[in-house]
Amino acid sequence: MAQYIFTMNRVGKIVPPKRHILTDISLSFFPGAKIGVLGLNGSGKSTLLRIMAGIDTEIEGEAQPQAGIRVGFLPQEPQLDPAKDVRGNVEEAVAPVKEALARLDEIYAAYAEPDADFDKLAAEQARLEAVLQTGDGHELERHLEIAADALRLPPWDADVTTLSGGERRRVALCQLLLSKPDMLLLDEPTNHLDAESVAWLERFLAEYTGTVVAVTHDRYFLDNVAGWILELDRGRGIPWQGNYSSWLEQKEQRLGQEAREEAAHQRSIKHELEWVRSNPKGRHAKSKARLARF
Repeated sequence: MAQYIFTMNRVGKIVPPKRHILTDISLSFFPGAKIGVLGLNGSGKSTLLRIMAGIDTEIEGEAQPQAGIRVGFLPQEPQLDPAKDVRGNVEEAVAPVKEALARLDEIYAAYAEPDADFDKLAAEQARLEAVLQTGDGHELERHLEIAADALRLPPWDADVTTLSGGERRRVALCQLLLSKPDMLLLDEPTNHLDAESVAWLERFLAEYTGTVVAVTHDRYFLDNVAGWILELDRGRGIPWQGNYSSWLEQKEQRLGQEAREEAAHQRSIKHELEWVRSNPKGRHAKSKARLARF
């Protein structure tokens, strides 16, 4: 069995005044899984992502990522570096690649020095080339332009302190996707995206080899991206393997079964009450005992 990338063991979350929004959730996430999180407002969807991101640690139970993985989180109100413009913020995601490219230029120049140590320079060049190959560094500029265009980013030199909330989210989403973490935690990723940007994001995530956990109300997005649905219902986490449409079908069947069971339970209660009320007073204690057992 594949090693799990993230494990939750009996996780619970209590908020004032002593209300359980998550209760006894035990889940294990497969590497590469694409998971959509559903639930009513206030059911704990955003809280679940904050727990998985390691931001909310005041919980019951344990929530542990696999050792050594990188987790990326898009909150509903992301923070950007106000000292940098749009490009500067986005390029934070690819800082190691940018540094490798700059150092590689220095290495090429150093070969022309009369006292150059070719063996030492070649060894460092090989190391830098490995970094660039891993991050597709030689195509970095093209990837930046494609992502910026697809997500309709403001101009590269725009002051991020003047951006709208939607623009800030798009910049943060672009930065996160380009950083290529092992696990993406996305809170309403399609908010403030037009149809073309959503379509691009769907294609990006379909090809993305890491794990994705996304909270979204965009049902078409869930149909196109998710291979699993995690429903948060009355504090419990209920997983379903399939996209949104298949989940909806089983949800309808499950609600129907719950309704039938509840109706049967109500009939049993009514029958017991009628039985208790019809007994003579002399058998009242026996009736109460039967009702207590029920």
